Amino acid sequence: MQRKQFIKQSLKGLGTIIALPTVVAGCSKDEDLTTPGGGGTGDCALSPSETAGPFPIKTPADLVRANIVSDREGIALLVTLTIQSKDDECAPMAGVLVDIWHCDSDGNYSEYGGTPMQSANYSNVHFLRGRQTTDANGQVSFITIYPGWYPSRAPHIHVEVLDSNENSLLVSQIAFPEGISKTVYATSAYHGDFDTSNASDNVFSDSLEGNMGNTTGNTNDGYTLTHTIVV
Repeated sequence: MQRKQFIKQSLKGLGTIIALPTVVAGCSKDEDLTTPGGGGTGDCALSPSETAGPFPIKTPADLVRANIVSDREGIALLVTLTIQSKDDECAPMAGVLVDIWHCDSDGNYSEYGGTPMQSANYSNVHFLRGRQTTDANGQVSFITIYPGWYPSRAPHIHVEVLDSNENSLLVSQIAFPEGISKTVYATSAYHGDFDTSNASDNVFSDSLEGNMGNTTGNTNDGYTLTHTIVV
């Protein structure tokens, strides 16, 4: 199935978030994701290795899906990741597993909660988490919402790349441009502006260039994020 058809099919039933006509139309397999500013690493440098954080996926094999929104509300976001191999001159890696997870518009994670770290208890649900297998171009796409934020962290998405036997190849995180985050967080679905900049974030402060995704769009049509990860 062609990527655009697949994404459009996955969009059915997303009544709680903004539709994605512009986002889908702008997604192309032919995009250059390794140019400077394109969320890529044209010099084939390894992507930054980062912490999985306190809320990693517990059962990713049970969450094979492209649409990870569930019942969450927020500004629509289409995430397309390209996985490349440093040992093979940045050739695309087909058939590897990609897991992503992030918080909702209020800064809460599924699969956790009811603790001092996160009072809202979402331990029995699995929103905003998913797994996909890369295609021949080393790409996966996820339909989600723009992540919210929580104290002491800049807005981010977690990602882990694993081989077909589920051996971890890299755990990393993706950052967002602060201007876009400010625009998103001014909408009614979010709980105000973030309190931590990318430069002062304890994860991104020393590796922001390698973590930054290429994010485009607007609050009416939704956003796209493209990012190349080299393992």
